[in-house]
Amino acid sequence: MSSNFASTAYTAAPFIGKTFGVTVNKLSKKFGRTTVLRDISLEVKAGEIFCIMGPSGSGKSVLLKHIVGLERPTSGDVKIGEFDASDPATRDKVHLALVFQAGALFNSLSVYDNLALYPREHRLCNESGIRDRVMNALTILSLEKAVKKFPSELSGGMKKRVAIARALVMEPQLLLYDEPTSELDPVMSATIIEIIATLREQTAVTTIVVTHDRALAFSIADRLAIIMDGRICAIGTPAEVKQSKDPAITNFLNPVIDLKNPRFKQLENNHE
Repeated sequence: MSSNFASTAYTAAPFIGKTFGVTVNKLSKKFGRTTVLRDISLEVKAGEIFCIMGPSGSGKSVLLKHIVGLERPTSGDVKIGEFDASDPATRDKVHLALVFQAGALFNSLSVYDNLALYPREHRLCNESGIRDRVMNALTILSLEKAVKKFPSELSGGMKKRVAIARALVMEPQLLLYDEPTSELDPVMSATIIEIIATLREQTAVTTIVVTHDRALAFSIADRLAIIMDGRICAIGTPAEVKQSKDPAITNFLNPVIDLKNPRFKQLENNHE
């Protein structure tokens, strides 16, 4: 279906609705003989920004997939409010949106049609209502002028903003981001951080962010957790986590560059 919009000026209206907290209870996940998550327990309060940090391969993305419902636990459970995250019926009870790391935009569709795809496919409203949702989301992200463009015509930062706008079209009660500042320059990373914080202020939506970005986590998170080797090794406010004396956490948050004894040499020695 082709785009259907006019040049009417829009004033963005915030999305208002019930928000949900998330409870992870003794969650473990095995793939074959490999244990990826080990007895993870945490609580994300309704309306807060909660960041999940950790080295590559620590289990962050697997935890995110359990919250979204793309993976089923080996043991333990994940609840969104009172609902089981792994139950497909939960998708009918909770408006959940995930902003993918790479954006996951359809290159053959315009920005407008990328945003309109979900409400069209799920018949959420008529075309006039879809237009209102799409233009409202684009206005919130200052993307009105990009409405007719295709993903190939957008910068990396604009693609990220379009992906966030597409999530807003779902009017989410739980909004998740997977590495939202990856591959962005410092200025655009700061812009995305500001967007995440502003959207929470405007909508009170519960926000979970998987990130390596210390600036993001320590500037806008209400609380954060650090996962290493599939276990939570720190959880609390940014100030509390910064005060940790655990050498692994200190090294992760503030790695020291040592040209006389580089890490990759240590890795080589460990595998000999």
